[in-house]
Amino acid sequence: MTQHRSLLNASAALIVLGLLALGGCATDGAEHEAKVAPPILPTERYSIEVSPAPQEMKLAAHASGLSSTQADALGQFVHDWMAATGGEITLKAPEHGPDPAGAYRTVTGARDYLIARGVAPDKVRIVGYDAGGDAHAPILVGYMRYHAQGPDCGKAWSDLSKTYDNEGYPEFGCAVTANIAAQIADPADLLAPRASDAPDAQRRQVVLDKYRQGAQTSTAADPQADGSSSKTAGQ
Repeated sequence: MTQHRSLLNASAALIVLGLLALGGCATDGAEHEAKVAPPILPTERYSIEVSPAPQEMKLAAHASGLSSTQADALGQFVHDWMAATGGEITLKAPEHGPDPAGAYRTVTGARDYLIARGVAPDKVRIVGYDAGGDAHAPILVGYMRYHAQGPDCGKAWSDLSKTYDNEGYPEFGCAVTANIAAQIADPADLLAPRASDAPDAQRRQVVLDKYRQGAQTSTAADPQADGSSSKTAGQ
């Protein structure tokens, strides 16, 4: 009986020790996960948020098609689209609403006008949407653009004389990041790189011909960049 109790006590002690070991491992893991390295680079401290900002205008459906006033508005629309390097332009024609013939003339007139102003035909798409019986439902012309929002800087500054820890200031890089967000031409470039243009086959053939002849394949040096003009002026 005494031996049986000793075995039970030993088993209980082993179980307790095992639980304590597991608890210690769990604590060590939690503490390890909680220790996150502080940001060092400006790109780690601050970031630019890019959000979609659809650009859209409305055109009334006219029985005679696109009006001169609507054409002027589309001209400004194309100008903004080119400045924003916009993607596909979608023309949404109302269905089950205004006069179908007038809506068709207006939307096709808008498409032809956009192409005439320099928009590639494959960048213009006409789709329909249910107007729900609204006789005044407009034609929607729009494209997707993006907005870049940088950090809000200048609220507070750290003590610039506090340098004993040899670390960067928390505000370091905020203004640079905010300026990039304000100056970037197309915020969509921050989301994904642009597609590469097709290679210049004619120029490639010229370089290959020079290579086969043993001639220099690189571009000739610009005399304005080698300092010759400065040397001549100094003499």
